[in-house]
Amino acid sequence: MTVIHQDDVIQSVADALQYISYYHPKDFIDAMHQAYQREENPAARDAIAQILINSRMCATGHRPICQDTGIVTVFAHIGMNVRWEGDMSLDDMINEGVRRAYRHPDNVLRASILADPDGKRRNTGDNTPAIIHHKLVPGDTVEIHVAAKGGGSEAKSKFAMLNPSDNVVDWVLEQLPKMGAGWCPPGMLGIGIGGTAEKAMTLAKESLLDPIDIQELQARGAADRAEELRLELFDKVNKSGIGAQGLGGLTTVLDIKVKDYPTHAANKPVAIIPNCAATRHIHFTLDGNGTAQLPVPKMEDWPEIAWEVDDNVRRVNLDEVTAEDVQSWQPGDTVLLSGKLLTGRDAAHKRMVDMLAKGEPLPVDMRGRFIYYVGPVDPVGNEVVGPAGPTTATRMDKFTRTMLEQTGLLGMVGKAERGSMAIEAIRDNKAVYLMAVGGAAYLVAQAIKKARVVGFEDLGMEAIYEFEVEDMPVTVAVDSQGESVHQTGPARWKEIIAAQV
Repeated sequence: MTVIHQDDVIQSVADALQYISYYHPKDFIDAMHQAYQREENPAARDAIAQILINSRMCATGHRPICQDTGIVTVFAHIGMNVRWEGDMSLDDMINEGVRRAYRHPDNVLRASILADPDGKRRNTGDNTPAIIHHKLVPGDTVEIHVAAKGGGSEAKSKFAMLNPSDNVVDWVLEQLPKMGAGWCPPGMLGIGIGGTAEKAMTLAKESLLDPIDIQELQARGAADRAEELRLELFDKVNKSGIGAQGLGGLTTVLDIKVKDYPTHAANKPVAIIPNCAATRHIHFTLDGNGTAQLPVPKMEDWPEIAWEVDDNVRRVNLDEVTAEDVQSWQPGDTVLLSGKLLTGRDAAHKRMVDMLAKGEPLPVDMRGRFIYYVGPVDPVGNEVVGPAGPTTATRMDKFTRTMLEQTGLLGMVGKAERGSMAIEAIRDNKAVYLMAVGGAAYLVAQAIKKARVVGFEDLGMEAIYEFEVEDMPVTVAVDSQGESVHQTGPARWKEIIAAQV
């Protein structure tokens, strides 16, 4: 009989969450580096470079890989011969570990969990509660898988109850364009097949905990239907040309994971859950001998890559840029932003649009300004701001026309593609949308030299800030004519890849 102490569970969960906030798994780094080396699209290669540079910086500085430090998911396999020493339930132990991790003073993690999800949506303040799955298994240890899943990639999850004769590969490929690039490729797709609706989703999530090993599978060949699907989908998804950050290119996924389970004869439940470029998970075992000992990675595990500024890069002073200036910008152009940049995301946009409808003045004049869709991590030490990467821009699409037409806003910065509604508003108002790389939050934060709250302070990380930035790297994603690089890029690279086969 193994005795597992309550404090060991709490501290191990806390340590694991701190660990994965700044250390990518080595298999992920290796796969991303391989993708960087073979990428032929300059824009996609640049995006992957930023992700790798950001990862190394975070490993060195022990600061979050992404500003969205995730919703915590835990899979606990509890040995039947284990006895517990403590007065808390296992769920309470895990949640106390989450609480300690996210409040750690040396590496503050952003609390993103909201209670009353269809009501007041009040932030719980400590990122609890976690999503916890338990399994009672033979043995005398407790195995715990801890993951922190970003909301942008989680929002792109898909589920369908297919007919038994329907083709899973066809359905997955049909979903890809609907997912867009908000899940921050290149990453992984976890696919669950079978069971019931909730079982398929759990299988998809659990599959993402496995290491990247598609190259080994390609070398030895498939042993069952799940592995056949992995190989077929890996090939076809990468031939889609979606590429890094949806810019077009050779690598859309680093791996495909498939788990299946027996199901009812009348059903074929299928789920897709993507994992983004901020892949964060770790597994540890408690055997009664204290807290989990997590391996410290070697800095040699990270490739040394220098971010190269193209000779044709545009340097833009946000304090002087005009409407006429932005009309000369072309999709795919690299732009380095300097000057004063406003921020605002979901809650701020909702409040601003409500105020405009009531004829109330906004807390800041937005005429001729740019707004950055971001909810940064709190700073520590002498930081101006914590990691501050972009959030998914499509969530602001329904606010875009009102903001452009009623505030004089000139441009926006966010993550991934814009929907047709926003593109039409951008075109009609001769505005522009710029894309920052998702998964490079700490790198982006280095470009922010000053930060102050200028509106809606009560919204916390969703308040309106004014950043002063210097050479913040972005890409022109939608120009003033409404041309989107997320539409033209993947289409062109799909043709290029097809011609190479």
